[in-house]
Amino acid sequence: MIERMRKVTIIASGRNRSSMLLKLREAGMMHVSDIVQKSPSSAPLEEERAEAARVLQALEERRDRKDRMRISVSGDDFDSIRRSISDALRREAELKESIIALQNERERIQAFGDFDPKEVRRLEEDGYPLFIYTLGRKEERQLLLRDDVSFIPIAYSDKGCAVATVGKPLPEDVPAQRFVMPETGLAELEAELLSRRSELEEIGHTIELAGRYIPSYKAYIQRLDEKITFERVGSTVEGDDLVYLSGYIPAKDEKDFRSFAEENAFAYAISDPSDEDNPPTLVRYSGITRIVKPVFDILGTVPGYREYDISSYFLVFFALFFAMIIGDGGYGLVFLIAAILMHVKSKKASDINILLYVLSIVTIIWGALTGTWFGSEAVLERIPFLQRFIVPAITNYPYVVGVDATWAQNMLMKFCFMLGAIQLGLARVMNIVRKAREKDLSLVAEAGWFLDVVMLYLMALYLVIGQPVPFPIIIAGIATGFVLVCCFSAQAPGVRFVDGLKASLGGFFTTFLDTISCFSNIMSYIRLFAVGMASLAIAQSFNGMAEGMLSGALLPVGIAIIVVGHALNLVMGILSVVVHGVRLNLLEFSGALGMEWTGYNYEPFRKMVNDNAAGNS
Repeated sequence: MIERMRKVTIIASGRNRSSMLLKLREAGMMHVSDIVQKSPSSAPLEEERAEAARVLQALEERRDRKDRMRISVSGDDFDSIRRSISDALRREAELKESIIALQNERERIQAFGDFDPKEVRRLEEDGYPLFIYTLGRKEERQLLLRDDVSFIPIAYSDKGCAVATVGKPLPEDVPAQRFVMPETGLAELEAELLSRRSELEEIGHTIELAGRYIPSYKAYIQRLDEKITFERVGSTVEGDDLVYLSGYIPAKDEKDFRSFAEENAFAYAISDPSDEDNPPTLVRYSGITRIVKPVFDILGTVPGYREYDISSYFLVFFALFFAMIIGDGGYGLVFLIAAILMHVKSKKASDINILLYVLSIVTIIWGALTGTWFGSEAVLERIPFLQRFIVPAITNYPYVVGVDATWAQNMLMKFCFMLGAIQLGLARVMNIVRKAREKDLSLVAEAGWFLDVVMLYLMALYLVIGQPVPFPIIIAGIATGFVLVCCFSAQAPGVRFVDGLKASLGGFFTTFLDTISCFSNIMSYIRLFAVGMASLAIAQSFNGMAEGMLSGALLPVGIAIIVVGHALNLVMGILSVVVHGVRLNLLEFSGALGMEWTGYNYEPFRKMVNDNAAGNS
């Protein structure tokens, strides 16, 4: 259920500005609207947080996985540790950069062997400047033919050679590259490389051990987040002599908010949000629907304040879609074992854990009804008991129960279309109920859409599986629904019927396209059948590949093919659930409800860190 919100404004004298903010934060009820995202006072804190987040990411990536020790420090102790870790990361980056530079320099001078550049410079000081060049073998041969050039070959390689001249450089027309004298010789450079690599290794070990301070960094970032929020909210406050702040509170907290404001002598105003306001959304999950919240959190979808809470419907349909797409009772058992292991490890069933229990059980049931266990016929043959659960109309092994394969396939497709009609029809019924409550005449258009859904469902059965239907009645029903939508879609409370009729008729072409879209939406539910069959075909293919290898010396290979093949199929099935199962709920169903998912979460201005527990920094 989406909680009803109340719009509030709290007012205090200018001298009580900081006190008002601190007390509001302590109360933790008010969602501040239009918070300033950038302020001069929060900028340094944001930079500090960005640096801390960068260090935390490095520590989480580099920490020693075998080291279970965790250390929580705060205050001056943490500041000292934080500086040392940041310095270590900076020094590490410098060392990596310098090592690359040294390696490049070594590669550049390696062909010349080990020599002391100081001796070369001393020759120049004594009046014998030495010029060194690199050139190809062909260019060297051409140089040997010239009488005006005197040079000394000093090194050869596969790519060419190096030559030196004493006293004067080579003429400019010679295609040679001047060798820049290094600062140090090869032996000294190698020693420097060794030293820096040793230092880099020590710093790397230090950073790995610093992973013990990850909890301290997380607490530090939380404190910074709290400070940043406080500064942003402070910048949002308006006024001078009198300051005020606006936002929203849940209607159920109105009494507590009034008591809070009166106890602290703050003036306040409370009202219902107007049509122009965009309040935050607070969804109260109750009972079993709570387990679907992690899915919405992962998807990042939040219904608008004036939209529907579809969590209960989403859970029911998502579980069924999940089972049909995975389509295998054996895979359901794998999920069930994973859920049990998660439960045992955490010693407490989280919402995700319970959701996995539900999805695995529904998948096992669907697999039992279709007779599908790891895509294998042998399972049904060796465990005849499993055949008792098979429903002939939807089975993947029709010959086991003595029914026609084409009939069973058609019945499964019919079931998919039926699901589509039920879900899309439910959306229209929900719209009718809501608009009836609001005395909105456009509910007649929703009734027209409901009629279209039913008729287009029958049309899909006729076109796809050839089921006999009363074709004239279908055409008449679609036309009736179309007319109702064309005449009533723009009707609304406070709008004259004639004006609504004109606006509705003005959207004639859009309604025509939407009717076609409604048919395609029903047809899109066939994906449940198609993806499920594809998953079954892949499982059977891997089983077939391994069948001849499940004995003798090839047994390990056969087992590996089965394990890897089914694991791959399982992963692809999960991806298909995200692509198809979620889509049917968030696009087709939500689209019929008119939902745009443009909401944002209710996030009250409140204290996030317990100072006594976290310490000061």
